[in-house]
Formats: sequence, C-alpha cells, structure tokens
Amino acid sequence: MTAHTPTHADLAVWLAEAAEAVSGIVTARHTTPPSHSHLHPVLGPLTTGPKVITTLAARLEDLLDTRLPTTPAALFTLASYASALGWLTESLADLTQAVDLLIVEAGLPAATAIAPGEAAGLDLSAYAPQDRQAIASLAAEAALPVGLYLQILGQAVLASTEFTEACTEIIGALTEDAHRLLDESVSFVRLDGEGPDSLPTLVRSLLARMEKAR
Repeated sequence: MTAHTPTHADLAVWLAEAAEAVSGIVTARHTTPPSHSHLHPVLGPLTTGPKVITTLAARLEDLLDTRLPTTPAALFTLASYASALGWLTESLADLTQAVDLLIVEAGLPAATAIAPGEAAGLDLSAYAPQDRQAIASLAAEAALPVGLYLQILGQAVLASTEFTEACTEIIGALTEDAHRLLDESVSFVRLDGEGPDSLPTLVRSLLARMEKAR
C-alpha cells in the first residue's frame, strides 16, 4: 500500500494484480480421488475460488481504508475492482449451486438413475473398446451407473466452462481498465458511451445486460 497519493500506475497495478488472481482460479487444478472423478472439472475452481475472493475482498477493504482521493481515476479503479469482485462472487455462487445439484444427482437411487450407456445423447457404442472399458472403470470407482456417470461429468464440464467464461471476461475487463489507467486516459468519467472516458468495462457490460433484459 502506498503512503502517497496513488498514481495512475499504482491504480493500474491494483487492477492487474486482481486480474492475475482471478486467472489463478481458472488454471487451478485439484487432485481428484477416483470416487469423485466425475467432479474433476469443477474441483479446481471450487477449492481455489473462495480463497481468491476472500483475498480480493480484503484488498478492497484496504483500498477503502486508505481514503483514496476522489479523483476520476481512483473512483474508476474502485468501480472496476468492486464490479469484478461482485461478478466473481456471483459466478462462484452459481458454480457452487451447480456442484451441489450434481452431488445430489450422484446420490440418486439406482431405480431412478439413467441406464448404463445412456447419458445426455452419448452412446458408448461410438467409443473404442478400450475407452468404453476406461469409462466403465471410472464409473465403477465412483459407484455410479455408466450413463449417470457420463451425464454428471458432462454437466460438470459445462458448469466449469461457464465459470471459466465469466472469469475470462473479468480478467479481460480488469486488464483493459488497467491499460486505460496506464494510458492516463481516465481524466473524467462519462455515464454513457464507450469511449476512453466511459465507465469501467464490467460496469458497462452489466448495464448493457440489464438494458437487454428489460
């Protein structure tokens, strides 16, 4: 934390560091026991995400405690940082909810489970014999019918992809806003438009989505 009035470069570094932290969620990997291999796509972000959010939230509190000057650049930075943190928190909550549903689905009694070989349009006959054997082994280790195993794995991949897409948007927005600060183009902020003096990237994206939903 700097003791002097933060420069545009200082503010840009804060946003770049936040983008790097979010990037760490996307690339996180988590050792998955065979009994939970169907959840492998989501375990990395699910275990890393809360730690990153806690760190970024604490960082935001530190920024607020420093009593930043009410310059357009400082307000721009806080708006960018806060919107990114809010978007990340919401996306992780959606991922957590999706995983909770998958866990419940994995616990369905055999009578309601999908028959082996039937899973969201996947036909095991299209797989090579060694692949069918590998899938059957993974399903057995997870104590799930093959069809249900594949269905949950596919849904886990989809949930992971959606979360990754949100993180990618957040990273890109923070990076773009950091570049705008480094260019020292944030001298004042207009409430509309998309030029160099407009609102932070994620704020504009959120407003656009709200307008589209009307």
